[in-house]
Amino acid sequence: MKFLHLADLHIGKVLNHFSLLEDQKYILNEIVRQATVHQPDAVLIAGDLYDSSTPGTEAVRLCDEFLTSLVNIPCKVLLISGNHDSAERLSFLSRLVQEHGLYISHGDLTQLDQVSFSDDYGTVNVYLLPFVRPSQVRQFFPQAQLESYTDALRVVLEQLQPAEGSRNVLMTHQFVTGAERSDSELNVGGTDNVDASVFEGFDYVALGHLHRPQQVGSERIRYCGSPLKYSFSEVNQPKTLSLITLWEKGRLSCEELPLKPLRDLLDLSASFDELVSLAQEHKVDPEAYYRFRLTDPYEVPEALSKLRQVYPHLMQLSYPKVESSLTDFSGAEESLDDKTPYEQLQDFFRLQQHKELSQAQQQFCEQLMHTLWEES
Repeated sequence: MKFLHLADLHIGKVLNHFSLLEDQKYILNEIVRQATVHQPDAVLIAGDLYDSSTPGTEAVRLCDEFLTSLVNIPCKVLLISGNHDSAERLSFLSRLVQEHGLYISHGDLTQLDQVSFSDDYGTVNVYLLPFVRPSQVRQFFPQAQLESYTDALRVVLEQLQPAEGSRNVLMTHQFVTGAERSDSELNVGGTDNVDASVFEGFDYVALGHLHRPQQVGSERIRYCGSPLKYSFSEVNQPKTLSLITLWEKGRLSCEELPLKPLRDLLDLSASFDELVSLAQEHKVDPEAYYRFRLTDPYEVPEALSKLRQVYPHLMQLSYPKVESSLTDFSGAEESLDDKTPYEQLQDFFRLQQHKELSQAQQQFCEQLMHTLWEES
């Protein structure tokens, strides 16, 4: 039994004022290609299909094209809502589209959606558990004592009574304790952690929510990660699809299928002139998304607009040395009253340029100050 596990598509994502729809269309087509090549029994999409609970028209259209392409392979598609999705909007017409091979969690926590498959080793049951908070679980189980996210999931999963001897797969969208987050994922001070012990008894847990591909304590509990980089904290993360194969009960394998984006997300430190030269010498991809940390000891006039002529998808620009100098200078306020304006100018120049005024500069500054002082 083969499943293609993906999650956190975030269709409609805007990063640093750049729409990623073109990049997402490219990578979703690549996912469809991979599914066509590997012919999985089902594609498991573990939440955050959209980046917003109210996605725009173009995002909805792209999602529709993607899901339609998958079911036309043909391939069954199982989908749960994540914390970025609206469970109600996502499950609209869910029962109607099942006959076309698309299964969407309907949100009834007292009876999770279940999709069953069969192969030479027997039955595989896949249970669909969307992203839930303790407050949502209380609506279905008002008598339950819920003090944590772990309690909430345990109460929901205790309702399941899978057939003995069958292989059981759970799709869910939560933060499992011990997993590694990225900046682009919500964090509420650790209170949303779920202990992996609640997943005892499942042969595979297809997780969504965290963007780094990783297993949590066991190969049977896995985040597939996001198909694209959605923050600069993800610059060094590989992006893959997880092809899961279930053999007889208790044995599985995972193959990582690499995903290459239309445009990479990169972080570079260099001087203004070096960055221009890198592009002119074709040593970097000018079409990638970038964050530049300029090593120049001073701010280059109109640096952002000039660099965007070479790097049209430049997202962020900063001057670590200049920012550090300004921070150091701000700490010297107490001694300013003890120094002349000229001495203060010397200090400021030294902090900004990491050198002393030249003799010519000293003469110019002294003359200018003298002139300004007389005019005032």
